[in-house]
Amino acid sequence: MNPFRRLRWRALLLGLLLVAPAAWADGAPRGSAAAAVASPAQKPGHDAVASANFVATNAGLEVLAKGGNAFDAAVAVASTLSVVEPESSGIGGGFMAVLRRAGDGREVFIDARETAPAAVDPKDYLKPDGTPDRDSALNGPLSAGIPGEPAGLAWLAGHYGRLPLKASLAPAIRTARDGFQPDVRLRDAVAEREKDLRRWPASVAKYLPGGRPPAEGAAWRDPGQARTLELLAEHGRDGFYRGEVARELVDAVRAAGGRWTLDDLARYQVKERQPIAVDYRGYRIVTAPPPSSGGVAIAEILNILSGFDLARMDAAHRAHYVIEAMRRAFRDHNDYLGDPDFVKMPLDMLLSPYYAAGLRQSILPDKATPSSMLPSAAARDPGMHTTHFSIVDRDGNMIAVTATVNYTLGSTFVAGDTGVLLNDEMDDFALVPDAPNVYGLLGNAANAPAPGKRMLSSMSPSLVLGKDRSAVIGSPGGSTIITQVLEGILAFVDGESAAQIAAHKRFHHQFLPDRVDVEEGTFDAATGDALKRMGYQLHPRESWGYMNVVTWDHRSNTLEAASDPRRPSGLGKVQ
Repeated sequence: MNPFRRLRWRALLLGLLLVAPAAWADGAPRGSAAAAVASPAQKPGHDAVASANFVATNAGLEVLAKGGNAFDAAVAVASTLSVVEPESSGIGGGFMAVLRRAGDGREVFIDARETAPAAVDPKDYLKPDGTPDRDSALNGPLSAGIPGEPAGLAWLAGHYGRLPLKASLAPAIRTARDGFQPDVRLRDAVAEREKDLRRWPASVAKYLPGGRPPAEGAAWRDPGQARTLELLAEHGRDGFYRGEVARELVDAVRAAGGRWTLDDLARYQVKERQPIAVDYRGYRIVTAPPPSSGGVAIAEILNILSGFDLARMDAAHRAHYVIEAMRRAFRDHNDYLGDPDFVKMPLDMLLSPYYAAGLRQSILPDKATPSSMLPSAAARDPGMHTTHFSIVDRDGNMIAVTATVNYTLGSTFVAGDTGVLLNDEMDDFALVPDAPNVYGLLGNAANAPAPGKRMLSSMSPSLVLGKDRSAVIGSPGGSTIITQVLEGILAFVDGESAAQIAAHKRFHHQFLPDRVDVEEGTFDAATGDALKRMGYQLHPRESWGYMNVVTWDHRSNTLEAASDPRRPSGLGKVQ
C-alpha cells in the first residue's frame, strides 16, 4: 500500500478518535454499561459437557461422576480427544483455556501454546530462491513447536482440579490401550494426508495399519500414546518433558532433521494470563488475550457494535455493520499482535471504546468499505483443524478450552515409539514477513519466530457472563474461529439456546480477500441482494466450524449442552 495513503488513513482515525468522546455524555459508548453477573455462589447442581466427539464427552462425564470438577473433566476430555480426534488436537500440540472458578469468581487464561525451539532458524522455511517453503513449514519435525498440552493438563489438575492427574487421564489411557472405532472425519483425514504420513515410518505404523487407512468399523488401538499418557499420569509433567519420553521425542525429531533439544522440553512453561474482558449489552465477555488474537478482535468488534442498535435493524443492515466491524478488527489483527512475552502491543488502544468509536464513525450506513482503503493483507480459505469443548460443573465452575495441532493431522510426523503426533504450529509464525500462512493470514516482526516464543493464534475460548444467563463457547476453524465465536455471542445475547447457537448459520469476513464467505441458508434472497447492492461480494462455501456450547440459565438453574450439528460425532450432554 502507498505509505502516504496509510498515513492519511491513520490521520483520519486519529481525528475521529479525538472527537468521538463528545458523542456520549458519560464518556462511554451506548450499550456498554457494566455487566451484571450472577453470584459465584450459585450452583446448577448438575454437570454439562459439549465436545466434538462422544467418546471424549463421556470421558469428561465419567470423571465428573467420580467427584472431579470441571477442570478435572477438561483434562479427561482433552486427553481423550488426543486419542480419538488426532486430526484436530493432541498431546503433541497445545491449547488455550479460559476458566472461572465458582468459589471465588476467579477468572484465568491458561496459555499452553506451543513454543519455538531454541535453535529455530528462519532459513529452514525458505527455498533456495528465497520464497516460502510450505513443505518444511507444514510437514515433518521442522514444522513442530515444543508441545504445551501435556504441561497444560498437569497444570490444570494440579492447580484447579480435585482429583489426581492419574484419575483424569484414565479414560484416555483406557481408550488408547483397548481401542475405539475411528469416526468418518478421522478416516477421511488419514486418507487426505496419506502421502505425507507415508514419509515417516512411525506415522505409517500408527495411522496406516496394514498399509492402508483404517476401515469403517475397525478397532484402532494406540499403545504408544497409551504408554506416554501413563508416564504423564505417573510422573506429572516430568513424565513427558524429561526422562524416556523426552529422549525418544528429541531423538526422533533430530533423526528426521528437526532442531529440538532436551533443554527445549525441560524449559517449557505454562503461562497464566489475565483474560480480556469486555461488557456488551449487559453481559461480561471473558475471552483469550495474546498470544491469541481472537479475544482482542472479538472485543474490538463488540466495542464497535455497541454503538449500533442491531436489534432494530433489518437483516441486511445488521449484517453490514457486523461485517464492517469484522473487517476493521482483522486489519488490526494483522498489524499489531504477537507473543506478549516478546513484543509490546497497543492493547489499551485496541480495546478502548474511544478507538472503537473512531472505527465506527468510518463505517458508511449503506455502503461497504473496500479493504483496499485499509492497510493490506491476504487470506485464503480458512481451515477447520482445531477442536473446542465447553464444560460447566454442578458447582458452577466453568471452562472453555480450544486445542489444536494446527493443520489436519498436524505435521503428520509421529515421534518414534511415543505415539505422539507432533503439531505443525511453526506455520503460525510469520516465518517469512508478509507471506501468508496456510490460513492465508499475514504477519510481521511482532509474530516472527524466536527461541521460546509462542506463535500467534486465532483460538478464542470464551465465557459470556450475565445476571440471568451465562454461556461457555468456542469453536475450531482457523481464522473463522473469531467470527464464529463472535456470532455465537451475539446469538446468545439475542436469547438463543445452546442448540440454536451451535447450529446458527455463519458468515465471515477477514479483511482480505475482500469478500464475505457465506454458509448456505445464512441470508435469504432479499438480504443477499441488499448486501450486493451495498458493494459486498458474497462467496458461498461449504459449512464450517464445529462449535460446542454450554448455556446456564440462572433463573431456572438449568444447563443446556449442544454440539454443532455439522459434526455428527460430537456430543453435548447434561448429567
